Amino acid sequence: MSNLPLIALQGIQKRYELGDQVVYALRDINLDIIKGEYVALMGPSGSGKSTLMNIIGCLDTPTAGTYNLNDKEVSRMSDNELSTIRNVEIGFVFQTFNLLARLTALDNVALPLVYAGIGKKERIERATIALQDVGLGDRMNHKPNELSGGQRQRVAVARALINNPSILLADEPTGNLDTKTSKEIMALFDEIHQKGNTIILVTHEEDIARHAKRMVRVRDGVIETPSV
Repeated sequence: MSNLPLIALQGIQKRYELGDQVVYALRDINLDIIKGEYVALMGPSGSGKSTLMNIIGCLDTPTAGTYNLNDKEVSRMSDNELSTIRNVEIGFVFQTFNLLARLTALDNVALPLVYAGIGKKERIERATIALQDVGLGDRMNHKPNELSGGQRQRVAVARALINNPSILLADEPTGNLDTKTSKEIMALFDEIHQKGNTIILVTHEEDIARHAKRMVRVRDGVIETPSV
């Protein structure tokens, strides 16, 4: 594991002007995440963790401060530049799976490769391997409504990893799953981390966060507990 930060946030602020009022969602956030780390980003509702997640995921830009991702200064990029960074650097896993109902598991996983301009033969080969890696080699031609919640989330994980991103960013990935299935999905994340992937897990559940190797707690727009 390299000691150079994959993610470096310095003096990050996010503020909103509501009439005469200025509301701070984030205040002076400083955070480094090293390549290969497994970090849980925690906080209650309204803490600022979702805003921080959106900035780390290049879904939003800070009002002040700098964000370097894999040696790229992304905090001042345009929307088009951020879209490119998201496609190349970040794999997203969401609580609601975000699968396209009309597509098979294979086609859902291959979809990011379409946007990347990869030919059909290579797309099918890579998507097949990705589904086999998450234990769904026998479900490739099933559509989302033919899969269980856990299987749908495995499809979402395979899709997130298909471009070999620098970061796997998981937002409440077990929020719609029962306890048994949640444990299976978190075991999958453990396996992914053991292969060297960098994972940022956003959750409000302590038992889920304990799978990570480091917890970063956000409250009232600041990091409450220094990283250790």
